[in-house]
Amino acid sequence: MKIAIISDTHDNLANLKKAIAVIKKEKIKFLIHCGDIFKPETVKEVLKDFSGKAHFVLSDVDEEYFEGIEKDYFKNFPKLKIWKEFGKIEVGAKKIAFTHFPKTAIGLAISQKYDIVFYGHLHKPWEAKVKKTKLVNPGNIAGLFFKPTFAIYDSNINKLELKIL
Repeated sequence: MKIAIISDTHDNLANLKKAIAVIKKEKIKFLIHCGDIFKPETVKEVLKDFSGKAHFVLSDVDEEYFEGIEKDYFKNFPKLKIWKEFGKIEVGAKKIAFTHFPKTAIGLAISQKYDIVFYGHLHKPWEAKVKKTKLVNPGNIAGLFFKPTFAIYDSNINKLELKIL
């Protein structure tokens, strides 16, 4: 299964829409966002154009924006799951974790419970290996400090691809 991994949107809706267009063109039905979304409206903006499953993990800044939103704010998006510190899923035989912060990501990778761990925060695309676990930063959608990028991971063939907007 192909999974799109995005991070650090910082409410840049123009770049976000470009990324979603690529994701839809490639017929990807699973999306992970590694935090620094900012406003809850940005999540709705993503999901209005994306009909697949979506998992979003919140950064500390996101939590401030999301604090106080009504419980049913995302009720029209049943395929959405929002995580706090980190999220975890299984796709086929692959165990995947995702978070915003590098320190948390390194801890998850060191645990060796996951095949791949995605994280954000640094805005720079990066890939490393901690024993058997891949540690991956897909870059940032906002285009801050580095070119806007995101990643596509194919769990069936264990292939990771960086997309530059």
